[in-house]
Amino acid sequence: MRPRAWVRRLIADDEGAATIVGVAVVACLVALTAMLMYLGSAVVARHRVASAADLAALAAASALMTADGEPCVVAEHVVRAQGDVAMRVELCRIDGEFVDLTVAAKVGLGPFGLQTARASARAGPERGGV
Repeated sequence: MRPRAWVRRLIADDEGAATIVGVAVVACLVALTAMLMYLGSAVVARHRVASAADLAALAAASALMTADGEPCVVAEHVVRAQGDVAMRVELCRIDGEFVDLTVAAKVGLGPFGLQTARASARAGPERGGV
């Protein structure tokens, strides 16, 4: 099967095609870089929230064991001390000698909107001995 005449002419006349392909490649690389930046931002936010949840749970469990104040209030103070105004204690529950916490923070991800990063932690006395 022979190609039609207009297809042969289109293939033969490729002047400026490299410019178009180059612009398309650069645009794809810019879009990929932006998406990776937003992904990195989400990962960092998740790690910060997890760290805050761990610290707050440990502080709340310590307050519970030593009667140095209300454990959930102590957890709130620790989360606020992290310096992120969007971070908050979403759930604080005392289960016997253990404290269960969930910390959340709003994260702006540009075109993907405002998302919530959450992390949970549980702290209390060691069970058994090592």
